[in-house]
Amino acid sequence: MPDPAARNPVWRVSGGRIPAPSAPFGVMGIVNLTPDSFYDGGRHASTGAGLARALRLYGDGADIVDFGAETTKPGSGALSPEEEQARLLPALRAAREAAPDMTVSVDTYHAETAAAALDLGAAVINDVSACSFDPGLTDVLVQHKPGYVLMHHKGRPKTMQDRPRYDDVRREVAFFFEREMARLVRAGLPEDRIALDPGIGFGKTCAHNVELLAHSGDWLSFGRPVLLGISMKSLFGDLLGLPAADRGIATQVATALLWSGGIFWHRVHDVAATRRSLALAAALRPKQCGSADV
Repeated sequence: MPDPAARNPVWRVSGGRIPAPSAPFGVMGIVNLTPDSFYDGGRHASTGAGLARALRLYGDGADIVDFGAETTKPGSGALSPEEEQARLLPALRAAREAAPDMTVSVDTYHAETAAAALDLGAAVINDVSACSFDPGLTDVLVQHKPGYVLMHHKGRPKTMQDRPRYDDVRREVAFFFEREMARLVRAGLPEDRIALDPGIGFGKTCAHNVELLAHSGDWLSFGRPVLLGISMKSLFGDLLGLPAADRGIATQVATALLWSGGIFWHRVHDVAATRRSLALAAALRPKQCGSADV
């Protein structure tokens, strides 16, 4: 079994800081500031509700709290940067004031939004587009040098699930990472700022998702941290017939299995449950019985 602690290369975020999880795994908690989230249905869309959600995730042990104000679920349309910032920035500002030590990520592909969030103290930009929806985002990344999540995708959210096709999904995702990492480093973003996300559910069928997850070691060969986002996703509906509200146990089982396969960072809705699942997986590692650092 791979040692996940050894699969966590240095990942620097804004200011050159290194997020330092207190356990042999990293957990990113999700704050959806959208009125049409596939999972929470807009329960955290207001500034007050979003702040309360962020503080709850932080209190539950989230190493990074990820704020998103634009829905990128399949079939969703684009939001203007102005609309996105009207939702995002008040909640982000409130969170920074209430919990200055919170490591904040912002889920955006808009250059203007990313710059505004970084000016407010965000440490990570989590981008579903690899800078392809707004090429100006590359300039923002090079200027600010935050942590950056490079995610594989195929198409835009509105149409990405319209019969996506690959000749070899594993090979194509790996080539994408190689190409885009090289592009970002040439532009001036240090490689140690980059984490990789295979983009489960973004322009992929159930079969594509399963093939990628069954070979998660493919991404570890790049020597960069891997952030996996499978929480409550339609993958579990496709495989197990579960509605979104009933996917929690499946999410926890899959997360623990993938951690055991070497994936260090996990982006989730339920931080407390994930930390329990991963602590148990860590305790049951071979030669780890009695370890107190889980």
